[in-house]
Amino acid sequence: MHRCDILIAGGGLAGLIAAVALTQQGFDVTLIDPGPRPTGACKDTRSTAYLRPARDLLGRIGLWDQLAPLATPLAQLRIIDTAGDPPHPVDSRNFLPEGSGPFGWNLPNDATRAALCQVLETAPNATLRFGTELTGLLARDASAHVTLGSEDRIEARLVIGADGHASTVRQACEIDVTTTRYGQKALAFEVTHDVPHGDISTEIYASGGAFTLVPLPDRDGRPSSAVVWMEDDPRALDLAARPTDAFSAAATARSTSALGNLRLHGERAIFPVISQRSKRLTARRVALIAEAAHVLPPIGAQGLNSSLADVAALVDLAASDPTALGSDKMLASYEHARSFDICARMAAIDAYNRVCRSGAGWVRRVRVEGLRFVHDLEPVRRAVIRAGLGG
Repeated sequence: MHRCDILIAGGGLAGLIAAVALTQQGFDVTLIDPGPRPTGACKDTRSTAYLRPARDLLGRIGLWDQLAPLATPLAQLRIIDTAGDPPHPVDSRNFLPEGSGPFGWNLPNDATRAALCQVLETAPNATLRFGTELTGLLARDASAHVTLGSEDRIEARLVIGADGHASTVRQACEIDVTTTRYGQKALAFEVTHDVPHGDISTEIYASGGAFTLVPLPDRDGRPSSAVVWMEDDPRALDLAARPTDAFSAAATARSTSALGNLRLHGERAIFPVISQRSKRLTARRVALIAEAAHVLPPIGAQGLNSSLADVAALVDLAASDPTALGSDKMLASYEHARSFDICARMAAIDAYNRVCRSGAGWVRRVRVEGLRFVHDLEPVRRAVIRAGLGG
């Protein structure tokens, strides 16, 4: 039987960052994931925005210098509200970060995961086992015994479930979830466009949901952005099936031509928009993080950034008393540290999504007035920005 301090199930961004952070605290960490090891070959064309607190965490664990060359800064946030079909702008506001530096940075998922794996492969106290899944978990007073698909066994003082919204770890602990389905799907893809983005992330609201353009490096000599386009289910499925030219034209119209003509670059991904919250974040010798614990609609870059707040809280608790790793006391402290923020953030994003996707005239008017109120009153604007960044 292999023994380690911490077993992490899930080799996504949150799981890999947690592994790096915990190995740097001196813990022996084994990470398992049923998928292949990421190579950075851009099979996953999606990208993720890291807000300031997430960037600070990466800096503290020595990763930022390695990842910074991959990053595109997000210097401003522009919000555009629209009316009509096709939509046309009725109001817009640009939000600037407090102090110097951008709100965040956009990083390509595949290349970031590959870079994190390279760091872990050079760490003497880290073991990576891709192509390996968890099939059983038995928690005892002093440790947890995990069975793998290969029938190997691992004994760990703490098991971290970072294995996504259908978490095998969470199911093994018999922890229930509450799920909200919005009847929406999100299309994720890259585009090139006529107008340079100027390092401005743009969110455009219309009936169906948000259309978000996030800056990327130039592609083939043209400005480029990542897009997340939320729509009601039937329209999203129709859009996903359209030929490239028709899809690009629809995306341009939906974007109100804010960056000129959009041209699809690469593949489209589509996934359901849900909110999901685990009713508990912990079980004996187990902590849940990231989408194993909470799933948010793709609005305001809250998903991964909330996940990295989980990572930061767990790492701080583990480092503060290594002898108590995985104990009931440590896990109760983690539950206390993260539960309120998760619930509050999910409630805010849920309400925001419902208001922003509505096509009702009176809701749109409230939305426009709300945008002006939040932006134009400095104390309110600052409070909203702090909350969005994780304050």
